Amino acid sequence: MGPFSEKKQLERADSIKRLLDTNPQLDDVTRAMWRNKAKNLALTEDEYNRRVKELFSAIKPQFRYWDSHGEV
Repeated sequence: MGPFSEKKQLERADSIKRLLDTNPQLDDVTRAMWRNKAKNLALTEDEYNRRVKELFSAIKPQFRYWDSHGEV
């Protein structure tokens, strides 16, 4: 995830709209999923940053240690 970009979010919304408009064969479940994706796009930097923080704070770091011979 990069820094917030209103332009990028609008491009994402436009891409989803175009996908829905040009693919009438999509089943209802897939169509609903893409509508939810469009509806849930962060429209402000504060909202975007809150979501990034929420996402990454839930990830627990996993460390791997190697011995002196390079083996795990």
